[in-house]
Formats: sequence, C-alpha cells, structure tokens
Amino acid sequence: MWIVTGGCGFIGSSIIAGLNARGITDILAVDDLKSGQKFLNLADCKLLDYLDRDSFRAKINSGYSFGAINAILHQGACSDTMEYDGVFMMENNYEYSKDVLRFAQSMRTPLVYASTAATYGASTQFIEREENERPLNIYGWSKLMFDRHVRARMQTLTAPVVGLRYFNVYGAREGFKGKMASVIYQFHQQCERTGVIRMFEGSGTYAAGEQRRDFVSVADLVKINLHFVQGKSPSGVYNAGTGKSRSFNDVGRAVIAAIGKGSIEYIPFPEGLKEKYQNFTEADLTGLRKAGYTEPFVELEQGVLQTVQEIKTRSA
Repeated sequence: MWIVTGGCGFIGSSIIAGLNARGITDILAVDDLKSGQKFLNLADCKLLDYLDRDSFRAKINSGYSFGAINAILHQGACSDTMEYDGVFMMENNYEYSKDVLRFAQSMRTPLVYASTAATYGASTQFIEREENERPLNIYGWSKLMFDRHVRARMQTLTAPVVGLRYFNVYGAREGFKGKMASVIYQFHQQCERTGVIRMFEGSGTYAAGEQRRDFVSVADLVKINLHFVQGKSPSGVYNAGTGKSRSFNDVGRAVIAAIGKGSIEYIPFPEGLKEKYQNFTEADLTGLRKAGYTEPFVELEQGVLQTVQEIKTRSA
C-alpha cells in the first residue's frame, strides 16, 4: 500500500495520478473533504481506499495496522500563507506531521513530505542552511519547525525521511485552491474571463511585474517525489524548484501566448502584503542533484502551455 495525505489536493492528487501512470493503484488517499467538490481531483484516479484526515490521524496514533506500506507521501497541510491563526496552523502543519513521522518510523516506512520555500522568507539565499531560514509568516514557520524536528532526528531514523521545499508550483488540478492557486492558474482564469491579466505593481527594487519566482511544474514535483520515495537517496531536506527564476511578466506573456489573447495591467498591493512579499526566489539545486535527482525541468513556456491544454481537457 501507498499512502498519500492531502490526496484530494492539487499536489497530492497529481502524485496519485503519477503513481497510477506507473501502474500503482493500491493507494490510500487521506484528506479532509469538508469542501466536497475536491473529490473531482481524484475522479480520474484509481485508489484502494479513502480515509478522512482525522480518522487517519486517530488510527496512526492508536497503533492501527494498515498492513505492509511501501511509502508515505505526506502532502496534507494548510498552505494558506494569509492564515494568521497560529494555533490552527501549528496543529495542522506541525503536530499532524509529527504524528505521521512517528508512524512512518514505527513501521520503518520511507516518508517524503512537503516543506516549502516560504521557510526562506526574507532571505536572499535559497540554500538549505539554517542561516537562510527566515520565514515571514506562520505558514513558513510551521513548516520550518517540522524541518527542524526531522533534522534533530537524522542520526536515529529507522527509515528514510525526505522533506521537499516546494517553490512556486503550478498545474491543472488547482481549481479548488481559490486565492492560493498559482499565478499561472489565476492568470489563466482572469484572461479567459476578461481578456486582462492583473498583476502587482513594482516592489523593492523590482519594476511592475518584474518580481521573480522559481516556477516549477507539478509534473516535475511528481517526478521528484517518486524519486525520493524509493528510499535510495540520503534523508534530508531538499529544494524542489527548477533553479531558474522567471518574472511575473514572463508568466503573463506565456499565458497570453497559450490562450491566444489578452493583455497585462498592474494593480496596487493589498494592505499589509507588500512588506511581507517575497520579490525573488530561486532554488539552489546543489543538494537535490547530489541526492541523485538528475532529470531536466520543464521550461516555463512549455509548462504553461501544457497546463492550459490540460485545464481545457479537464473542464470539457
């Protein structure tokens, strides 16, 4: 059995689809379906079973046996960077992850979990080192705390544990993420509806739309997850991005080219966001490459075109 938490979410469902593409269907998907329409992300996937997140957590904390487990891919978390309820965030992202880690270790099962580039926050260096970890919000700090929890146990692990610091992930299964969907998805929706893509004005030393991020296709993230889930690479925390930053203007132009219409307008930042905004991210891939992941990454223009085409297919 393979366990994927956050299995109805954007990245979790993409991983399940990736496992299916490799002929794997004995998958337990774990999620919270209070937003019931998320099931559509798994409508085209094959599963062994589904379990509610709270039920899953109760079972792993009670010593319940799921039988033989190949690996756990822990994607379940609150990823809303604008969520300010620290109690809620730490319970969902930190305490829950500690429970999953304890269970994986007790079963001697490889664990690959989702961390985030938000752990770097105010830093201008994106290397997996403590001096670069400066989160700007409770989301980034909750993820960093779990990274530190894992690092403190590296010498006593009974099975491999890998944290992947996701940079700006985009893809076609984002329809239920709302305001937390990638800018690629949001720009696509805006352009289709109105013919206009709206992005933020300049900030810091960056001109309007020239802020730069490391945009990584979810197809590449699936490959990275499934590379590490084999348990053949060293345990650790690794960046999961392309290693190449691109501007928001680049993204807008790629979306317009993929749709065949549109223009760009610039808008002011919402109150309070400008001071906490990451103007630049770019993954350092030294650690990832040393850990044995050698695959090339999808270029932004190709990835955006593929995403737009898949969105059309899924909505047809």
